[in-house]
Amino acid sequence: MLGYECFKATDDRKLDTDACVKVVLRNKNLGLDQYRFLLKTIVSSGLGEETYGPRNVIDGREEFPSENDAHAEMDEIMFSTLDTLFEKTRVSPTEIDILVVDVSLFSPAPSLTSRIINRYKMRDNIKSFSLSGMGCSASMIAIDMVQQLFKTYKNQFAIVVSTESIARHWYCGKEKPMMLSNCLFRNGGCSILLTNKRNLRDRCLLKLECTVRTNIGYDNEAYGCCIQVEDPQGYQGFLLTKNLTKAAAKAFTGNLKLLLPKILPVWELLRYAISTLRKKSTKGQNLSSNLNLKSGVDHFCLHPGGRAVIDGLGKSLGLSEYDLEPTRMALYRFGNTSAGGLWYVLSYMEAKKRLKKGDKILMVCLGAGFMCNNCVWEVMKDGLEDTRVWEDCIDEYPKRDVVNPFTEKCSWINDECMNFVRIDGRMFY
Repeated sequence: MLGYECFKATDDRKLDTDACVKVVLRNKNLGLDQYRFLLKTIVSSGLGEETYGPRNVIDGREEFPSENDAHAEMDEIMFSTLDTLFEKTRVSPTEIDILVVDVSLFSPAPSLTSRIINRYKMRDNIKSFSLSGMGCSASMIAIDMVQQLFKTYKNQFAIVVSTESIARHWYCGKEKPMMLSNCLFRNGGCSILLTNKRNLRDRCLLKLECTVRTNIGYDNEAYGCCIQVEDPQGYQGFLLTKNLTKAAAKAFTGNLKLLLPKILPVWELLRYAISTLRKKSTKGQNLSSNLNLKSGVDHFCLHPGGRAVIDGLGKSLGLSEYDLEPTRMALYRFGNTSAGGLWYVLSYMEAKKRLKKGDKILMVCLGAGFMCNNCVWEVMKDGLEDTRVWEDCIDEYPKRDVVNPFTEKCSWINDECMNFVRIDGRMFY
């Protein structure tokens, strides 16, 4: 990896408490029960006051988004990150040999890759790929695709653009399992420059050690636990069911069984095997409960999917709060930016000067399908300290108090007297 750049929107796009309340109250389909559910969900989400929403949602046009809204959203994220990436790495767009764009919920014609090629006037023999429907784990799939292409094509430059379309997919109905996405997903994305040119080794930030992809779509519960559907009223949205936790655990465990032998030293694997054989029963234990993951990994870059996701992954891997800090802070500051989320976590680690030459970074991501896609990077140089999107706030982190302001500002919604109050023309009983 020669470089990467994350997207950061302007301050007028921030979804603070007041902005969120305005969005919620605009939805005429909601009643008191839904308000209380949203309050509980937002308070426990792990998101702070400075995440960014789509322009059309901020402007009050979430119920009837246009094609232009979606294109404007993608253009801003893709072009701003690519402009900065080309400038910092001093690599020209005409030098790019491979281009991969992953956006799950927006697949226009011409494709987003063609839109980038047109903007930067790239070569006519560029190998371009557009990935859709891969969910939050799409970025690792794109990285793995580039790795496979590098085995065939030598001396190449590759660009991966990872983001998600939120503008056209803000849920405006009243089904609780579909309202969760509005509480978690925010605008964000990242562009990454990769190469297999050996003469550029000294300029690289990270080296990809291995990737492992797991897809348990054969399991009906797992397949349907995170899926785009239409509710009974005709509103499209993303359905997140109670089976998601179970599916995530199954996919994650299967992935670790393949990944850990690749990254842990032989002596640690032998120690674990002997320890396991000595026990009469290991039922109910996590795969990594007796493994010292830090014998092969120095940093853990987890998907910032929500507080529950982070807690679950942290417990499974036996991680400390120090290990989880980058993921928690990325979620708090930027929200769940889907496929782009991992790179905000990595950027936090770099801004905090945690990364040293030779360190190994484990990236863990989960996504619709249901999939778990992980990879391991090696830090190639000392002195990585670019603050990127954290430049104006890194000294304020970590936040010790991450209580969402909704707790204080909107707790009145749980008062018993609200059962008999009229709000915006709607009477609650």
